[in-house]
Amino acid sequence: MSEATSAPLVMAITGASGAVYAARLLQVLLSKKIPLQLTISSSGAEVIRQELGLNVDSSIQSLSGLLEYRLPGASWETYDTDQVQQALSLVQLHHYKNYFTPIASGSFLTRGMVVCPCSGSTLSGIVHASSENLIVRAADVHLKEHRKLVLVPRETPLSVFQIENMLRAAQAGAVVMPAMPGWYHGVESMGDLVDFIVARILDHLGISHNLMKRWGSGAE
Repeated sequence: MSEATSAPLVMAITGASGAVYAARLLQVLLSKKIPLQLTISSSGAEVIRQELGLNVDSSIQSLSGLLEYRLPGASWETYDTDQVQQALSLVQLHHYKNYFTPIASGSFLTRGMVVCPCSGSTLSGIVHASSENLIVRAADVHLKEHRKLVLVPRETPLSVFQIENMLRAAQAGAVVMPAMPGWYHGVESMGDLVDFIVARILDHLGISHNLMKRWGSGAE
């Protein structure tokens, strides 16, 4: 395994709607035993509570609910108690206001970063290099170090300013991937729609998966 692929992945969860995308992405990444540097904004935690009915705080153990979460009808793999604990051992959780963490520095090597979901205010902070919190600072680090940065906005419709911010982020090297699932992969449940977005995120991070049928691979 190369140094790049053995390095941890940075994941940030912010206050856009679409907490289910974050939960599913977290499940899949940890099932593949990928070490994570995770940070969740206060708004991100509030959206998780509102949309998923889960309380996430500063403790690693509070993340167990995200690993166990299932959409009705989704054919997602399940974690038993031992697997949850093993998965959580791969996570380092950082407070979103704590700049004294490894991911605030470019000297800390990572395999990339994903912000899922990415709120409009986070996107704005990133393109203006505001460093207003650890999430924005870590994203800025990935841009300046020319590492992979995937941003997953979930908003509709979009204002001119949001569109301009997405353009600036893309021009700076980020992958802007709005949570707009496709329908060509044999959709049978909402879980399939969530997996479509998670699959595309994994593709851009160079992580193999079989979450969806690819175009031309027999999907109807």
